[in-house]
Amino acid sequence: MTDYKTLIDAETWAFIEKTNSYYPPDTIDYTIIQQRAIYDRMCREFFAGYPQGVTAETTSIANSIPIRIYRYATPNTAAMVLYLHGGGFILGGLDSHDDVCAELCARTGFEVVSVDYRLAPENLHPAAFDDAMDAFEWAARTYDRPIVLCGDSAGGNLCAATAHATRGHAKKPAGQMLIYPGLGGDHSRGSYVTHAEAPMLTVRDLDFYKHIRTGGVDRTGDITLYPLADADFANLPPTVLITAQCDPLSSDGEAYRDRIVAAGGRATWFEEPGLVHGYLRARHMVGRARTSFTRIVEAVSALGRGSWIW
Repeated sequence: MTDYKTLIDAETWAFIEKTNSYYPPDTIDYTIIQQRAIYDRMCREFFAGYPQGVTAETTSIANSIPIRIYRYATPNTAAMVLYLHGGGFILGGLDSHDDVCAELCARTGFEVVSVDYRLAPENLHPAAFDDAMDAFEWAARTYDRPIVLCGDSAGGNLCAATAHATRGHAKKPAGQMLIYPGLGGDHSRGSYVTHAEAPMLTVRDLDFYKHIRTGGVDRTGDITLYPLADADFANLPPTVLITAQCDPLSSDGEAYRDRIVAAGGRATWFEEPGLVHGYLRARHMVGRARTSFTRIVEAVSALGRGSWIW
């Protein structure tokens, strides 16, 4: 039995308790409509505002996909960031990760485009993946600069799936920053076992989200759903993975890094000690999360510059 009382520090416990007060652990037993209302309320409670110098414009692109474009007063035009939000493929949107994207924009100077991809169960797989691909193709046509994919949780899954699907394209991602992504790892080993009952995310939650996204259809081997199922890891963009130690998904980061490195590519993985899934929201109240967010910002900056610093 994992002893979270010793692994997780007091600041992080305070974050977990604050989250649970707005988004109880049994939220997945509610209707989807209720879950979204609960999640949106929680995101509003953690909203940190925009840093000075950031403006945002909400518009839409191909196939009427809503996006929000963040720009900084003194822009860095070396690259742009395409951001795909987390939320188990059923929650979230432009508002849930609004301040995260604004801060990423301010701290890198890059223009950040957040994508409001379609959610399940109204839109089953591959709807979200198709929207991510459409957004990437739009960015490739619109921007004459490198594109860095960045996403957390479900969004990290969509980034990786997009990176795999665009390898043969004339313009492909310059890099990908995957934050506690779910990549379709082996549930019988590693963090899926040791952290099956972790605070903030459990294996039961993961099974629920997978079932909702697929409509209950077994899609084993579908690399647009499970990037780790790909047989070929060559020619992927430079990849930085950051996971939380106390998260069933953590082993996916390690496995994905190992596959890219074995295929001759560039990938690095950081497992943040004592942190939990969803800690991006804790970046202003937990020291470890603040440090990790700085690591994310620096990685996105480096990937955008085309420099490999690991």
